[in-house]
Amino acid sequence: MVCKTARRRTIVADPFQDVDSAGPEFIKLFADSMDERQSDPKMEEIVASYLAALSLSEHSTVIEVGAGAGAVTRRIAAHSSASKVIGFEPSKGFVAEAKDRGKGYPNLEFLVADGASLPLDSGSIDAVVMHTVLTHVENPKELIVEAFRVLKPGGTLIVCDADFSKATFSAFPNDPLDICAKEFVREFVTDPFIVAKMRSLISDVGFSVARFGVESRVVNNPEQMLPWVDVTCQQMYERGDIGKELADALVAEHHRRAQNGSLYGYQAFATAIARKPG
Repeated sequence: MVCKTARRRTIVADPFQDVDSAGPEFIKLFADSMDERQSDPKMEEIVASYLAALSLSEHSTVIEVGAGAGAVTRRIAAHSSASKVIGFEPSKGFVAEAKDRGKGYPNLEFLVADGASLPLDSGSIDAVVMHTVLTHVENPKELIVEAFRVLKPGGTLIVCDADFSKATFSAFPNDPLDICAKEFVREFVTDPFIVAKMRSLISDVGFSVARFGVESRVVNNPEQMLPWVDVTCQQMYERGDIGKELADALVAEHHRRAQNGSLYGYQAFATAIARKPG
C-alpha cells in the first residue's frame, strides 16, 4: 500500500484499495452506509436513469466492477431480472456482505476478483457498470481497458462517480464541520478529480461516449453523513491532530444539526454512458 508522510503522522492510502485490511467494523459500517446512500431518492434516480439506457434480454449478462456490498448490484438485478448479473469485488469481506444482502435475487451472484483482471472471456459481456469505483483505484485506465476487453462489440459501459473535489458540509463561511468532509476525501479517496478526466479516460481506450452529465445531490440524512464525521474525527483524534473534546464536539454538532433540520452536505455525481464499437 502506498503511503504519504506528513508532519507528526503517517497517512495510509485510501482504505477502499484494501478493504479487508481495514477490518470487519469498517466493512460493516460502510456496507450499511452504501445501502443508506443508495436508498436516497436522488441516488435511486441517478441509477434508474443510467439503467434505463441498457437494452437487455434473457440471454444478456451484466457485471458490476467494484460492487462493494452490492447496493447497486441489487438494483441492476431487479432492473434486469431476466438477465444474469455478476458483482465483482476484490474484498472478500464485502463479497460476504454482498452475498448475505443479495439473497432473494435468483439472477445475481458475487465473486471475488480485481477489476483489472476479470475471470471472463473476451467479448462475452453485454454491459459493464462501475459505480463509485474509479475514485478509489490508483490506475483507473486498467479497469476501463479490461471492461473494453470483456464487452461484446456494441456493448455498454456505464461509469458513475462522485466529484469528490466538490464535496462539502459547509452551511456558512468557515464552517468547522466542513473539515470532516475535507478529511474524508483526503483519507478515503484516491483521486477526487476523476470526474474531470472521465470522458477522456473512456474515449482514449476506444469507447464512444454517448452521454455524459453531472447532477447535484444534497445530503441531509444523518445516517449518510455520520460515517464521514464519526470516522474522520476518531482518526484525527487518534493521530493527535485534535483533542478528544474537539472530536466529540464535531460529532455533537452533527447530531445537533440533524435534530434541528440544518444538516447539509453537497455532492456532485457524474454519469458517462459509452459503447464499444460494433
